[in-house]
Amino acid sequence: MNRHVPSLFGRLIGLIALVLAGGLVVLGWASWIYARIAADEAYDRLLVGAALQIAESVATEPGRITVDPPISAFETLAMAVSDRVFYRVADPAGDTLTGQADLGTARRGGRPRREPSIVDDNYRGFPVRIATLGRYVTGPDVAGWVEVTVAQTIDARLDLARDLTLKAMLLVLGISGVAMLAVVVAVRQGLRPLGRVEAVLAARDPKDLSPLEIETPREVRPLIGAINHFLRRLSERIGGMERFVADAAHQIRTPLTALSAQVELLSSEQRAERRRAQIARVRERTDQLGRLTNQLLSHAMVIHRREVVPLEPVDLVAITRAALAETVPLSLDREVRIGFESTRATMSILGDRVSIREAISNLIHNAIRHGAPGHLAASLTEEAGGFLIRIEDDGPGIPPARWSEVVLPFVRGAENETQADGSGLGLAIAADVAVAHGGRLGFARSAEGRFGVELWFKRLPERDEGGTE
Repeated sequence: MNRHVPSLFGRLIGLIALVLAGGLVVLGWASWIYARIAADEAYDRLLVGAALQIAESVATEPGRITVDPPISAFETLAMAVSDRVFYRVADPAGDTLTGQADLGTARRGGRPRREPSIVDDNYRGFPVRIATLGRYVTGPDVAGWVEVTVAQTIDARLDLARDLTLKAMLLVLGISGVAMLAVVVAVRQGLRPLGRVEAVLAARDPKDLSPLEIETPREVRPLIGAINHFLRRLSERIGGMERFVADAAHQIRTPLTALSAQVELLSSEQRAERRRAQIARVRERTDQLGRLTNQLLSHAMVIHRREVVPLEPVDLVAITRAALAETVPLSLDREVRIGFESTRATMSILGDRVSIREAISNLIHNAIRHGAPGHLAASLTEEAGGFLIRIEDDGPGIPPARWSEVVLPFVRGAENETQADGSGLGLAIAADVAVAHGGRLGFARSAEGRFGVELWFKRLPERDEGGTE
């Protein structure tokens, strides 16, 4: 268990806190922008008002223009004690009538206008806000536009903007704190159903695999459904394993008991002829037990691989050839004609190579041991969007009435089961492999009366067949 993984509560709170922090940054930036705009609007009105008052004091006298800036024009601006105020009044020729002659104008080209122009600039090393407007004057000897410019440093504006931003952020922080507290409470309440699920699971007996029945919100129901689905699969898997172990124990007990009895008889037998016969029976029982053990292991392997091994493109033709070549030596104690036929050079499916080969080997082994007095053939054909593997022999086969039951574990296909030496697992293994691959296992008799066992698998799309071996 990884102890460093944060809790779901911690993740939710952390994520929401991160979102709120990002929101605070954005709101802080927006508050500063809006505060600067508000401060500029407020001080710009004062700046334009001072320029208008100065413009109103412009007068004409014979031969010249006079200006007498009123004190009131600067009193309002002087309320910002940290700021400095500069002004300039220029006649129609551009000469300075009064004020700082080097003060720039807010006008950008053209003649002066009545409407004020306002810009940001620097004057004598200070950042300033400049307002410029024009007044048209006429007199006996003069006429033209007089330009009035008033500039003010921006310290008071920045102070006002900072104050507005601070107050706005304090309000936002307060609201965010209340929201975060509400989120913590809401998340804790929202996660309580998960705590109930944890408590119910912790209090359960380990052997209790029945579905959970807990009233939960709609969002938690998929989790309960997934847990119940897992419990059902686990119950089926454990039940299958328990049945398999019980059946295997029962099946192994019989040959072990018989082998023990044969060994006991052999140990007390003095006659050589009888000892040879008993040794032969011991060897037969040992072979039977070995075959049963191998098939039990194969069945367990197939069940395991069905759950954990990913499927990959495989070639049925190559697998069937290899299985036939490995299993045919079992028939060398008698004359059996072996045949192989395929309508295509390759037949690709999506499957587990080991399991499919085990299934085909079991079918061939069954045909050789329990049938095939003189003929055994493996054929591969295309059928219904897939490929059909048919293992055929000239033996008596399995009666149709028993076709549905012989695919169950430990059910033998011989008419007289007391004389059958098989384990009853070969067809069960093949059937399990077929089901795991979305295929099927079936039985059929040919027109010549030969019995065949068939495996059908869905074909791999043509565009994917290049990846098979």
